[in-house]
Amino acid sequence: MRSGGKSLNFVGKGMESVMLIGEYQHNIDPKGRVFIPVHIRDDLGGRFIVTKGIDGCLCAYSMSALQVLETKLRGLPMSRARDLQRFFFSGAADVEIDRQGRVLISAALREYAALTKDVVITGQSDHAEIWDKQRWEQVCAGITPEKVKKTMDEYAI
Repeated sequence: MRSGGKSLNFVGKGMESVMLIGEYQHNIDPKGRVFIPVHIRDDLGGRFIVTKGIDGCLCAYSMSALQVLETKLRGLPMSRARDLQRFFFSGAADVEIDRQGRVLISAALREYAALTKDVVITGQSDHAEIWDKQRWEQVCAGITPEKVKKTMDEYAI
């Protein structure tokens, strides 16, 4: 099932960048494979990185988007960066799309994100997130228009 649309491409400063958007519901099979929607897959590429996300989900980064994150982390003092590097890179997996449009999520990553059957894949601008459906619904319940407005006001958006 698909909700939301496709990724958007923007051109600026001589470079094209991708904005991943949308929300898609799928199942994870007993072998740990999950279908990646075409609109997300097109922008992540046939091979990309899946790693732990900070909210109990998994994050999927194209090779170029992960390079941006890695460069930012390298720019930090080692004393500040090492925990971030350990979190994002130690359990990361290089995955490849199969002929059916699926990727295999490692058992360790499935366990981290509590992925069992129903999953939600969301576009998050520069990366995609893979959520357990129930956990996703809990997170979304806490995002109210009032909370969004307050945050937008704080940052003058």
